[in-house]
Amino acid sequence: MTLELLHKPGMAQLTSLGIGGNARVLARVRDEAGLDDLSHFVEREGTELLAIGEGSNMLAGDGELNLALVQVACERKAEAVISGTKVLAPADMRLPGLLSVLIKSGLSGMEGLAGIPGSIGGSIAMNAGSYGTDMQASVSRVRIWTPSGGLIWKNADELEWDYRYFSTGTDEFFLVWEVEFELSRSSEEKVRNAIKETFAKKKATQPVTAKTAGCVFKNPEGHSAGKLLDDAGFRGKSIGGIGFSEMHANFLENKGGGTAKQALELMSQASEAVAEKFGVTLKPEVIILS
Repeated sequence: MTLELLHKPGMAQLTSLGIGGNARVLARVRDEAGLDDLSHFVEREGTELLAIGEGSNMLAGDGELNLALVQVACERKAEAVISGTKVLAPADMRLPGLLSVLIKSGLSGMEGLAGIPGSIGGSIAMNAGSYGTDMQASVSRVRIWTPSGGLIWKNADELEWDYRYFSTGTDEFFLVWEVEFELSRSSEEKVRNAIKETFAKKKATQPVTAKTAGCVFKNPEGHSAGKLLDDAGFRGKSIGGIGFSEMHANFLENKGGGTAKQALELMSQASEAVAEKFGVTLKPEVIILS
């Protein structure tokens, strides 16, 4: 089966926050041949389409969601291919897995991304980043699929990048299929130590083992969203089973039985408090599906 269709998939099982109702349908692309069938699926489903990776930056609404999801989930897992300092990685490979490959190969440039749990494709689609770096910094080109153009390589400078933002420059639905990174030669020991240092720093300040969707709000220019939320009194504040982390105020944790309604209410209270106290508008970094 090259394109697997799942009806009414549970968003709680498809997202790292572990909450949400059911989407209408999920199309899982099992291999490159499945992209031909995906064209028909996209044409049939129309505009309510969303590509998802590991769901690590999504807050899905409760109840029935009128969403058609597309996910790259190849049956035969491809591995990263190393050629000198270039690394070719499939979209459904997880970012932590790629970093493990880079350690063994002694390739440097992505150490600051340690602790980000998503897939390669999803990390590209939101230009994931931390500690002063992001995906864009190491990407040389991206292989993208669209219904009209099929699979095509685009150089990084042909794409649109910004803070937690990525675009192909058109409104057409797209999938990230694979990515080529350009890194620099180092040593296994140096890369391992840098990744361990980054992860240890993250583990000491962020709830990396909890059920979260990553940072809830983007950092406003000149501000830290976490500090604004902390100073507004939202560190550890909860509604029902959802609460801002005690470790870092910009992370929502599902502490058990949380709902989207609770999460959205807490986000609304937090953004209103920050606006009133500091005159700063917080914008969601998490993708809200309703």
